[in-house]
Amino acid sequence: MLEASVVLRENVVQVEPRFEAQLNELLGTCRQNLPFADEDMIRRAFNLSYWAHRNDRRASGEWYITHPLAVAMIMAREIRLDDISVGAALLHDVVEDTELSLEIIRAEFGDTMAMLIDGLTKIRGVYSNRQLGQAENVRKLILSMARDIRVILVKFADRLHNMQTINPLPRTKQLRVASETRNLFAPLAHRFGLQKVKNELEDLSLEILEPEAYYEIVQGLKASRQERDNYVKGFIGPLKVRLKEEGFDFDIYGRSKNIHSIFQKMKKQNKPLEEIYDVFAIRIVLQSEGRKGKEDCWRVYSIITDLYRPLPERFRDFISMAKSNGYQSLHTTVLGRDGRRIEVQIRTQEMHEIAERGVAAHWKYKEGIETADAHMDQFLTWVHDLMENPDAEEATEFVQEFTLDLYSDEIYVFTPKGDLKTLPQNATPVDFAFKVHTDVGYQCIGAKVNGKMVPLSYKLKSGDQVQIITSKKKTPNPDWVKFVVTHKAKSRIRHWINEERRTAIRYGRNLWRKKAKRARIVLSDEELARMSARFKYSSPNQMFYEIASGLFDLNELVQMIRSGSEEKIDDGESATEFDDFRETAQQSGQEALLIDGEFIDGMALSYATCCNPIPGDAIFGLISKLGAIRIHRTVCRNAPDLLVNHAERIQRCDWSRQKNVEFMVGLRLVGEDRVGIVHDITTVISRNLKVNIRSITVGTNDGLFEGTIVLYVSDLQHLRRLMKRLRRVESIRGVYRFESDAVGAK
Repeated sequence: MLEASVVLRENVVQVEPRFEAQLNELLGTCRQNLPFADEDMIRRAFNLSYWAHRNDRRASGEWYITHPLAVAMIMAREIRLDDISVGAALLHDVVEDTELSLEIIRAEFGDTMAMLIDGLTKIRGVYSNRQLGQAENVRKLILSMARDIRVILVKFADRLHNMQTINPLPRTKQLRVASETRNLFAPLAHRFGLQKVKNELEDLSLEILEPEAYYEIVQGLKASRQERDNYVKGFIGPLKVRLKEEGFDFDIYGRSKNIHSIFQKMKKQNKPLEEIYDVFAIRIVLQSEGRKGKEDCWRVYSIITDLYRPLPERFRDFISMAKSNGYQSLHTTVLGRDGRRIEVQIRTQEMHEIAERGVAAHWKYKEGIETADAHMDQFLTWVHDLMENPDAEEATEFVQEFTLDLYSDEIYVFTPKGDLKTLPQNATPVDFAFKVHTDVGYQCIGAKVNGKMVPLSYKLKSGDQVQIITSKKKTPNPDWVKFVVTHKAKSRIRHWINEERRTAIRYGRNLWRKKAKRARIVLSDEELARMSARFKYSSPNQMFYEIASGLFDLNELVQMIRSGSEEKIDDGESATEFDDFRETAQQSGQEALLIDGEFIDGMALSYATCCNPIPGDAIFGLISKLGAIRIHRTVCRNAPDLLVNHAERIQRCDWSRQKNVEFMVGLRLVGEDRVGIVHDITTVISRNLKVNIRSITVGTNDGLFEGTIVLYVSDLQHLRRLMKRLRRVESIRGVYRFESDAVGAK
C-alpha cells in the first residue's frame, strides 16, 4: 500500500477530469465565501480522500468521492465556516471506511483535523449499529460534538447530502435514516440556527416518511403558484414605492414556507392545503448595520402598518428578544386584499445571514471577542450574545476554544420520540415533565431514563432519553420544590401548593362546622380566633389547615371548648372518622411502641395518616395540644416542618419487639402491561406470602401498567421481603411504598 505521505507529496494521484473540475468549483466557492482558504490544504485533503476511496462506490453505483465532494461543497456554499471544516468534510469517512488511520491524518494535517475526523468517526459509529433510540448512543453524539462545534456542522452537511441521495437505499433503511433525520438532526440544526439546512432536512424526511402528504402539498403549491405570485406582486408593489421614497436599501420578496411546516399546520389546524392561508411570507431584508439596522427595522414596520391593517396578536419582536439560537427578526401579520392574512418578516442582512446559517454566520460578524468571553452562558443559546461583545479574535481560533465547558450550564435531553428538550444543569425528570406540559408535570408519578426507572429527584445528563409516567389521579408532591431547578416547575408546584392549602383550609373549616353542629357548639369568629390562639396557631386558617392535614385532632378542640363551657354532648353524636381511626390506632399502639424506651400504659397514641409508619421505620412522636402522641416517620413529608417549628413537642419513640400487630401499608407497582399480570401479583401476595390484601386498584395507559395495593404487614422487614418478591414478577419494573390516608394500623 502506498504511504499517505507519498500520495500527498509526490502527487501520484491521477484524478479524473470531471472530479478535478468539481474540485476547482469547490475551491472557487471557498474563495468566494470564506474569509481565508488554504487551497493547498483543501487540495491535499481531496487527493487523500480520492485515493483512499479509489475503489469505493455508493449504493447508487456512483464513485464514492462524489459524496465527500458534495459534503465539502455544502460546507463551503451553505454553512461557510472555515477551510478546516471543508477539509474535514472531504476526509470525514476515510478513517471509518478505508485503511487510513487517525494517526496518518494527524501527521499530515495536524491535531485539529485529527480531532474533527475522530469526532465524526464516533458519530458515524452511533448510527451504524441502528441504535439511535438508545440514550447512550445519543449521549455519544452530544459529547463528540462538544469538543469542537465543527464536528456537528460537518455532520449536518453529511446528513443533508445523504438525504438528498437516499433513493437508491432499500425502503426500510430509507425510513430509518429519515426518522433519525426528522427526530434528531433537524431539531439540532434548528438549535444551531441553521434554518436552510433544517428546512431541507425536514422536507426530505417528510418526502420519505409521508410521501402522499408531501406530494399533495407540492402539487398544491404548484397549482396555486401563478395566483400566489400575482397576489404577492400586488401586495409588494405599494411597499416598494414607500420604502424607496424613504431611502431604504432593501430586498423584498415572497417565499413559501417549507413543506414540512405547511404539513404541520395542516395537521394542527385539521384543514386541507387550500384552507391554510399563511403558506408564504413576505420578507424584507435591509442593507443596514448595527444599531441603525435595528432602528430601520422598526421604521419599516411602521410603514407596513400604515399601508395594511396589522393583527396585534400575531406580532413578534425577535430583535429585542432573540430566539435561543440567535434568530432575530420582526414578524407581523397584516390583512391584505380581500382580508387575506399575510406574514411579513423584517430583518437586516446581518440578521438574515444568522437566520439562515445560524452559528456559522456568527464567525463572520464576531469582531473582537476576548478569549475569556468565548464560553457562553448556555449551550446553544449563544449567538445573539456574540454581537454585543467588543474585541475580536480570528473565527477559527475561537472555534478551537469552543470546548466541553459549554455544557456546564445547560443540558439536552430527548423525549421517547427523539424530540430535543433544553434544560438547565441539574434538572430532574420533574423539570422535564413540566417542560413538556404543565399537566404532564402535575400528573407525573415516575420516570424512565434510558429505559430504566429512576427517582424523580434524579439529575439528568445531556443525551438522556426521558419517559414520564403519568396518572390522572396523581397530584404534585410539595417536596418536589426542594429539588426542581426550572422556574416553570417551581412556580407551577407552588401554585398548586397554594391552591391545595386553600382547599385544605376550606375542608378543615367544613369538618369543624360538622363537628361543632353535632357537639352543639356555637362560636363567633372572634371566639374561634381566641381559641386557635390558645393552641398557638397564628390564625384559625392555620388551625383548619392542620385539621384537614390530620396534624390536629378535632376532639382536642372540642374537649378544650367543653372544659371551658362545661357543655354536655349526647352519647354517639360526636364520633367522626377521626375518632374511629384514633381508637384503632390506640388499640395496637401500646403493644408496638416504646416511649423513651418504656411502655406507657393509658397514653393516647395514633399513627399519622400522612406517612403511615410501620414497625421498623425510623419514627418520632408529636405531642398533641392535649398530651396525646401521634407517630410520624422521620421521612414524612411533614417531618421537616414539625421537627424545626415544633421541636418542643417532639417525643423520642421506638418500636418494641412485639409481633402480634399488623399494619396496613400502600404499595405502588409500575410495569409493562400484559395479560395475567394482576393474577400473578395477587398470587404472590396472598398465596405465596400469605399476606392479606385490603384493596387493589389497577390501570393501564399506552402499554404501561400502574397499580396500587393496600395490604397488611407486621414490620419493615416483612414489607421489604414482599417488595423484593414482587419485583421478580414478570413485566414489573418498579415497586414503591406510598402513603395514603386510607392506610393505617390494624
